[in-house]
Amino acid sequence: MHDNTYLPDHFLRHIAAIMPAHLSMDEFVASCRRPLRRSIRVNTLKISVAAFVARMQPLGWQLDPVPWCDTGFWLSREDERVPLGNTAEHLSGLFYIQEASSMLPVTALFACEQTQRDGMLLDAAAAPGSKTTQIAALMDNQGMLVANEYSSSRLKVLSANLQRCGVTNVGMTHFDAKVFGQWLPETFDAILLDAPCSGEGTVRKDEDALRNWSIESIDEIAAVQQGLLESAFHALKPGGVLVYSTCTLSLQENQAVCQSLQDKFGDAFSFDSLADLFPAAEKACTPEGYLHVWPQIFDSEGFFVARLRKQHSVPNTMFKPGKLGKFPFLPLPAKESEPMLREIEAAFGVVPQGNLFGRSEEIWLFPQLFEQVQGKLRFDRIGLKLAETFKKGYRLTHEWALAYGDGASKGFVELDIADAREFMMGRDVWPEQEAAGTGEVIVRYQGHTLGMGKWVGSRVKNALPRELVRDNNLFV
Repeated sequence: MHDNTYLPDHFLRHIAAIMPAHLSMDEFVASCRRPLRRSIRVNTLKISVAAFVARMQPLGWQLDPVPWCDTGFWLSREDERVPLGNTAEHLSGLFYIQEASSMLPVTALFACEQTQRDGMLLDAAAAPGSKTTQIAALMDNQGMLVANEYSSSRLKVLSANLQRCGVTNVGMTHFDAKVFGQWLPETFDAILLDAPCSGEGTVRKDEDALRNWSIESIDEIAAVQQGLLESAFHALKPGGVLVYSTCTLSLQENQAVCQSLQDKFGDAFSFDSLADLFPAAEKACTPEGYLHVWPQIFDSEGFFVARLRKQHSVPNTMFKPGKLGKFPFLPLPAKESEPMLREIEAAFGVVPQGNLFGRSEEIWLFPQLFEQVQGKLRFDRIGLKLAETFKKGYRLTHEWALAYGDGASKGFVELDIADAREFMMGRDVWPEQEAAGTGEVIVRYQGHTLGMGKWVGSRVKNALPRELVRDNNLFV
């Protein structure tokens, strides 16, 4: 029990006034004081669900399916000595530690035929990356996903999670999400707005989440949410799908925000009922067809999810093109890009997918659809950095290895568990069972990539980025 969970009386009175009659306040309070069930999502960019379950079963992992996400599981482990984040499977991007309720919005986004997996999508509030990587996996790295994050302090962790999970189709931006309706009207086939909120549904993992709660603060946040939703609506193509979600419970931040859009644009859009999204979804369904997940319904965090479809265009009084600086990249000429791609295929048996661009001493791999937004938006990061160049050639990057290394048919070395631990601690390794090679080599453990190295005689010189080095308590 989380006996120290802070549930102020004025908050409980507020909840009692809005909770559906068939639900119990006693059960709500008891649920808020229970620790969350741990949950994870399998990253199908790296491994199938069946292969992951088979791999983890001998390690004593009990995986119970999350009913609203085909790749989500509640997890219990027999051996808790190693933190989840230090397991080999997490380090190589095979799964993401994600609360089960937060998998709902992306499921709702893709549970309709209008969401094009090879289209142009937007995740308007992306960090730390749980939903962004979930979207990218369902897109199978096709099309392009713009992942925006307003908080500069959270961009680094978003980028790290994208790289670890092998995501290649994302362009990262750093703006107040209200700019998308201004700068990119009717650009996106589908949009997820997981809006910043008061976080009332998160008390099971943060006992102080409600420490500063007040009606005045949620009214202020609701006004921000209304502006973000209106902007996202303008950025959506006619016929497109938009999911609005929060991890909070108050009607002001949920139903009322959706109603504000309805009041403004009328029949320009319609809301879908999510009552059939998954078995038992009707338990959390509102009369409008939204999902309002109270924590006691599914023993999860509190969450809200609404899905709308844009029926036709509306006048956009927000439109105001942004000012852009000079774009620092140039397309790599065919005489440079084609030999490089042939060399990579000859050395590793895989061909990177995308368009090659260069700047300074770097070569980047941009998503195929990047030209649709080129010159319209400033990006912090686009696709992945493929290589760094120098006088005598180029050096492939760690992030390239994480994205393509699992599919390599040659040019890799398989480590045993002892050498894999040494490698993740930043040390060189001498793989006894492998014949020494030459040049760059992908370093793998049980078929999945840990990073890049370089053969120096019979030794593999470690090229793991320093910030990823783990000192101790690694997988056993």
